[in-house]
Amino acid sequence: MPVGISIDVPPPPRRRLRDLRLRRFTAGALLSSLAGTLLAVTPATGAAAAESLLSQGRTTTASSTEGAGYAASAAVDGNLTGTRWASQWQDDQWIQVDLGRSAQLSRAVLTWEAAYGKSYEILASDNGTDWRTVTTVSAGDGGTDELSLSGSGRYIRMNGKDRATGYGFSLWEFQVYGSTDGGTNLPGGGDLGPNVHVFDPSTPGVQAKLDAVFQEQESAQFGAARHAFLFKPGTYNGLNAQIGFYTQIAGLGLRPDDTTINGDVTVDAGWFNGNATQNFWRGAEGLALNPVSGTNRWAVSQASSFRRMHVKGGLNLAPNGYGWASGGYIADSKIDGQVGNYSQQQWYTRDSSIGGWSNSVWNQTFSGVEGAPATSFPEPRYTTLANTPISREKPYLIWEDNQYKVFAPDKRTNARGTTWSSGTPQGKKLPLSSFYVVKPGATAATINQALDQGLHLLFTPGVYHVDQTINVNRADTIVLGLGLATIIPDNGVTAMRVADVDGVRLAGFLIDAGAVNSPTLLEVGPQGSGADHAANPTTVQDVYIRIGGAGPGKATTSMVVNSDDTIVDHTWVWRADHGDGVGWETNRADYGVRVNGDDVLATGLFVEHFNKYDVEWYGERGRTVFFQNEKAYDAPNQAAIQNGSTRGYAAYRVDDSVDTHEAWGLGSYCFYNVDPTIIQDHAFKTPVKPGIKFHSLLTVSLSGNGHFDHVINDTGASTVPNGSSTVPSTVVAYP
Repeated sequence: MPVGISIDVPPPPRRRLRDLRLRRFTAGALLSSLAGTLLAVTPATGAAAAESLLSQGRTTTASSTEGAGYAASAAVDGNLTGTRWASQWQDDQWIQVDLGRSAQLSRAVLTWEAAYGKSYEILASDNGTDWRTVTTVSAGDGGTDELSLSGSGRYIRMNGKDRATGYGFSLWEFQVYGSTDGGTNLPGGGDLGPNVHVFDPSTPGVQAKLDAVFQEQESAQFGAARHAFLFKPGTYNGLNAQIGFYTQIAGLGLRPDDTTINGDVTVDAGWFNGNATQNFWRGAEGLALNPVSGTNRWAVSQASSFRRMHVKGGLNLAPNGYGWASGGYIADSKIDGQVGNYSQQQWYTRDSSIGGWSNSVWNQTFSGVEGAPATSFPEPRYTTLANTPISREKPYLIWEDNQYKVFAPDKRTNARGTTWSSGTPQGKKLPLSSFYVVKPGATAATINQALDQGLHLLFTPGVYHVDQTINVNRADTIVLGLGLATIIPDNGVTAMRVADVDGVRLAGFLIDAGAVNSPTLLEVGPQGSGADHAANPTTVQDVYIRIGGAGPGKATTSMVVNSDDTIVDHTWVWRADHGDGVGWETNRADYGVRVNGDDVLATGLFVEHFNKYDVEWYGERGRTVFFQNEKAYDAPNQAAIQNGSTRGYAAYRVDDSVDTHEAWGLGSYCFYNVDPTIIQDHAFKTPVKPGIKFHSLLTVSLSGNGHFDHVINDTGASTVPNGSSTVPSTVVAYP
């Protein structure tokens, strides 16, 4: 190791004697680390520049950890002196990193904490099972070890043999450098494809283009076309943007007021005889509206987001004629006038500002909303939290400096109001060149190659069949869809998996189950995940899952959340009750969402129609703000949903092992139209413990097609006495 000027840096807090120790770094070691960082971000120009940092943010495992604060992932998070892996206090401990694919190895840089390895070896493997020794260190003296490596491998392991202290092995960072096999790197950036329609205030024929796409998409509920309308900052006059299926409209300013439409962004239900209960899969974001009549109409149901919008007037959530409507979501928006709820059966509004709210039907929930009505459940049916415990807004495209960028907003705690109305939103801007722009025809292998290179993903509007799992292994990766881009797994694979790393952001796409059963469709973290992501959680936002409807589809469990601290912010996980490929066994899907991670927060959880449990919660300290559910319509008889001695599977079940859980604003509805005599014992099931609390629950029998005997456990009135009247049974608080 080089010798030079020493710098004393205090370590992060420890519980033992090492609290009082100081970490010694040499100037040479710091320069070495900085050089590695520079190499990691330098474009590949010639042989020397081809080397890159391959390990950062990758999936990492270890033989042991000293405790929860010293997870293996801390050694590859890029935080040189702030976080670290530490093993238990015995010899023969190891830490290994999965580089994602085979790489030509050039060097490893190990930055030791005071508890360093005196002797250790670096091993490489192609499969994680058969290992070969790359280099050996027999007289390590701490600090920073820079080791030359040769050969190739996907899995790289530091195998610690002898400790220098009585403590374990402790690494601030374990960095592996080299170059990936597989030929030429994929380019970042590029054009957004033919189905992204970009306008500026001087663009001619904007209304004609909006109308042409709406005519195509108005009733194309299960069609294959996908579209995004993007408006550069400026003012647009006299527009009525009618938004149909699989259509997104968005402003490209950092703030909504950067892009103003003097006109409307409209969703109505003329295509369905004034019934808005099937107005799914669309979205509006990042625009200021001056509605022509003073009120904008946004009559939608599930999977239709309204984000970062400024309506300079009122907002009507009902279709023309006030026909049925069945739920939606507003976030980070400002409605200067009143929100007319009217016929909307359920709705969730988060971190916004409104001029008022008109009425309630079954389940209207607010968190962090200025101007929201106070909690008054069960009548009016308002459930209001003053703040949202944790939130981080969805990433979005902006146009700045004559180029596209993606803005990734910062996390907020105890949030209230918008991120933008009182100043500039806080976050980071990423150039489009750091994204692989995915276009129809791209294969899963190419998508994974882009991720392995360290690129983010921007899916352009289209339908993507994948014959292998998309693996998101790097911390802080963004996967962003435009125009409801849709991923279909073939041959029974899982569509997407996320490693147990910090800060992944999934947003704006649909996963549609394939004809061959997939065990899962989306996995956030592998089974057994345990890293602490509280400071930088993974977020899942406007990510929708569908089984059947567009054709036969099957999946045993749709979404599994294993990583701690994950935020699921607006999802609709739907086993189809209409369309093609629909039937009790035809689109079989037993489980909707399963949460195994601790400290998971769901804000806007829509899960419906699964053959067994819609939501199962196994993690500790879980929280849900707003839950909307319908049980499966098509159960053929009582026996088909018998759960041991219990009639029916709960819509939302907290496992008996859980000690702490809390939820607000939950509704479950039944419409057993195949066999209206079916009885559900309850919609909600939970252990009764001091740390478990439910607020504002209801069940509804739709026109008497089946009934609930209770609301939660054995509490809450049966819907049977209501007969065919669609009247909710409610529980204000449980227990």
